[in-house]
Amino acid sequence: MSSTPSANLFKPLQEGDPAVVGGYRLAAVLGTGGMGKVYLSYTPGGRPIALKVIRPEFSEDPEFRRRFKQEVQAAQRVQGLYTAPVIDFDTDGAQPWLATAYVPGPSLAHAVAQHGGLPLRSVLLLTVGVAEALHVIHGAGIVHRDLKPANVLLASDGPRVIDFGIARAADATALTGTGVSVGTPAFMSPEQASAGTVAPATDVFALGQITAFAAIGSPAYGDGPSHAVLYRIVHEDPDLSRLPAELLPLVTRCLSRDPAGRPSLTEIIELCHELSPVALRQGEDWLPQAVAGSITERLRLPEPAKTPPPQPAVAPTPTQFSPQHPAPGTVNPYTPTEFSSPSAPSASFAPTQSAPGVPGPVPPPGYPAHPTQGPHTPAPGYHTHHTPPPVTYAPYAPPPRVKPKRTGLIVAASVVGVVVVLGVIGSLLSDGSGKDTNSGADSPGSNSSNSRSGSSDGGTSGGDQRRADPKPVSYKGIDLTESYELMLADDPPRPVEGEDLAYGNGDLYFSVVRFMDEAAIGTANGKLVLLNNTQKGSLETCRTETRYTEKIALDQLSNGSEICVLSDAGHIAVATYRGKSGENDPGSYITIDLRIWRNAEEAKAD
Repeated sequence: MSSTPSANLFKPLQEGDPAVVGGYRLAAVLGTGGMGKVYLSYTPGGRPIALKVIRPEFSEDPEFRRRFKQEVQAAQRVQGLYTAPVIDFDTDGAQPWLATAYVPGPSLAHAVAQHGGLPLRSVLLLTVGVAEALHVIHGAGIVHRDLKPANVLLASDGPRVIDFGIARAADATALTGTGVSVGTPAFMSPEQASAGTVAPATDVFALGQITAFAAIGSPAYGDGPSHAVLYRIVHEDPDLSRLPAELLPLVTRCLSRDPAGRPSLTEIIELCHELSPVALRQGEDWLPQAVAGSITERLRLPEPAKTPPPQPAVAPTPTQFSPQHPAPGTVNPYTPTEFSSPSAPSASFAPTQSAPGVPGPVPPPGYPAHPTQGPHTPAPGYHTHHTPPPVTYAPYAPPPRVKPKRTGLIVAASVVGVVVVLGVIGSLLSDGSGKDTNSGADSPGSNSSNSRSGSSDGGTSGGDQRRADPKPVSYKGIDLTESYELMLADDPPRPVEGEDLAYGNGDLYFSVVRFMDEAAIGTANGKLVLLNNTQKGSLETCRTETRYTEKIALDQLSNGSEICVLSDAGHIAVATYRGKSGENDPGSYITIDLRIWRNAEEAKAD
């Protein structure tokens, strides 16, 4: 294998690379990217897959995990002819991973770097294929937001778009309120580069760039430092002097700075068909011969590892549970028909587990609810993030009955009798005092100002038993970018991009509706109170105010204005407005200070 051209494409595993991920035995390294490392593996039936393992620095961020899980679940709905379908994933493990179908073809970036620009027919077929892929991706509610030549693979029967929507999860970690979005600078849209705003039209801009790149052989906005490229995208026109004349109208419209001026994906496909001198049909001859040779190289795959999968570190003992043969007429858990399809959840199993989909027996008294055993590694191709089937237990034999000694019962009865007598005496003393110890408001010397804290502590009452107010934590100079939200529970509160701010989860967000000339601070998870000049922002003030709203227009605020934020999660904060971005700033944002009392109230039920 080392003498073949594909040797450089499939690098051997190195020290530090895992041997098995999610039950899949890894065969080679396909590449390394900004979010993780990609490996080659195989399904139980021998189909090759590309398995991406997320980098630890992303894995350690809870917001990344939340978004990554959302994006992967949405990506499962994408089943287009020009996308690489999601086969399996685990978003909850120690190191999240995602497996997709393996595409034996070079990326557009690699093909252009090796062979230069593509001929007109290939460019048009590439454009219609990517446009159709984006149509399916957008239909699943996903914006790719990082469409670039490295994320377009050239298969023998047309292009494949990969990594759709996954960059959104990285925003949660990479963004720290600066307004800079994750993405490849040379292929960002103006609105994405300046304010981090993304929409389906963002992907249309990137598609125009990809079309130009495939035809010219270089980015339309040139190379160089990221900040220089971003400046040209926002303020200058692209260099299309070497673009074929046939493509100029299409690419020019796609690269409009105004998202409203860009064509729809349907229009792009129609324009490509009009521009082509012959009917556009995907086929084995859609790529130049030299590029097609790269596909052949990628079909020379390393063989799957033949070593057996790892065994549990601690074997279960026969007294915990024992193997049982399936009863006549039941499903054999080892038959190939139990292997999962890419579109349906599959279950991991061991010889001691019942067949998937068949409820196992409830453990009898005396058995542990979860037998003690070593970590279970499922066979490759099985979802590790699904709950495994119930364990089949061996027939239960009740332990021999032991006749209890009467001495213990006599002692216990004596103790109970003493406790009852003491309780009766205490009750009589309480009634004689004329005081109700369960009502702090009626007891002499009770502190009425603490009654709120006492009532919010799950019913705990009494002066010295009431929950004390939490200590506030302050954060200065938070830049809340347009279309971003933050959560008061985060420490520190970090702005992250929200999709539907008014109906999302944000405790505080900043939105701008330009066609209505409206900018506002809002909440989707509680209430806001704009305090007047005579009020001082404090926990008590926020608790007692009743002038609630969910949105406050920015023109109502001045430097130093204070807003109470009462989160449904039970957190209370005072947000102090410190101003907004200037006209010459690349993004639109406001600056606030926050003083937060976490868990000051009971969380409201959903």
